Amino acid sequence: MRLGINLGYQDWGTGLAGAIELAQEAERLGYHSAWTAEAYGTDAITPLTWILAHTTTLHGGSAVMQMPARTPAMTTMTALTLDLMSNGRFLLGLGLSGPQVVEGWHGQPYGKPLAKTREYVEIVRRIWRREMPVEHHGEHYDIPFTGPGATGLGKPLKLIVHPTRPCPPIYLAAIGPKNVELCAEIADGWLPIFFSPYRLADSYGAQLAAGFAAAGDGKSLADFDIAPTVTVLVGDDIAALRDAVKPTIALYVGGMGARGKNFYNDLACRYGFEGAAKTIQDLYLDGKKAEATAAVPDELVDEIALVGPRARIAERLDAWRESGITTLVVGSTQTEALRTMAELAL
Repeated sequence: MRLGINLGYQDWGTGLAGAIELAQEAERLGYHSAWTAEAYGTDAITPLTWILAHTTTLHGGSAVMQMPARTPAMTTMTALTLDLMSNGRFLLGLGLSGPQVVEGWHGQPYGKPLAKTREYVEIVRRIWRREMPVEHHGEHYDIPFTGPGATGLGKPLKLIVHPTRPCPPIYLAAIGPKNVELCAEIADGWLPIFFSPYRLADSYGAQLAAGFAAAGDGKSLADFDIAPTVTVLVGDDIAALRDAVKPTIALYVGGMGARGKNFYNDLACRYGFEGAAKTIQDLYLDGKKAEATAAVPDELVDEIALVGPRARIAERLDAWRESGITTLVVGSTQTEALRTMAELAL
């Protein structure tokens, strides 16, 4: 099991200077990768560029680049640039995001997420291969553009820069069963959020198997990187550490979506926390964020995070080792947490 570090959004926590220090410490400790995020604040790529420039062996991944924010061609150009600049250390994490962000922030139709993701990944890989000028006419992407308002002057083009290696590993952020199945079929890795090591087989086993079967060529977990971000906090006051995790869970389960359309709430329900998920969402959407946070069960925190003294984390880490994941991405700004995980897992 490899280790990564999720440095999140660069307007939170330690800021970019602190993120670089954490990345350099992770590199020194033998971590495999560092990941940056974007929502509707700082972007993922600018800080990741800076982090890759200040490290030499650490891989850098986007967790995730929002697909509606960039055309497939722009994503490929950005990935290629970072890959060349970092001597092949870039990892391409993609995600569609949800309707709130896609339509409310990027001004794009949410559309059909499965079809859109399939087309997007296909185009990125086709551009990277440079086998011929790119032409794609699908439901969501039309290259060259031939729709209303087209000049008729568009022509298929081929990447003018030569990649130095095959397309970087493509990771997809996926939560719902159909999205996980698609991820297993077309991607090289999966970036799950709020992952429970106790529920991989029950919650995702059938979807992963179906995706691998659709991919063909004997694809299996042996060829697939499962890389969940796991909050890790080291300390003696377990209750206080759990309380530090709960606001993020409340935000996603309660506020990232609408009633009846919240992927994170659905996930909590699949984990068996239906009653708590409904309570959290009702309180959060009513503006009672503190009460929503207090309604997050301790048991849910312990399913998806590693908190407590070193001995407790060591004991609970066994479930993660045995779960089938291949990269545990540490979500923490604690240097002590990075070092503890390195000592226990590497």
